[in-house]
Amino acid sequence: MTEPAPSGEDEHDADVKRKFREALRRKQAKAKAGAPHENFGSRITQAHGPAAHKRDFRRKSG
Repeated sequence: MTEPAPSGEDEHDADVKRKFREALRRKQAKAKAGAPHENFGSRITQAHGPAAHKRDFRRKSG
């Protein structure tokens, strides 16, 4: 079986986890600070392509 880690390594792991959590909080705060996407409107102006064009389906010969 494995031996329990010395307390120095536990403190190191806790310190690394704390730093990652702080970085994640900063990243999430930066993402929330930006303008929401709903203010920019939709890039799609029409629901479908041109209805005047009918697609032709042909079988592959050969």
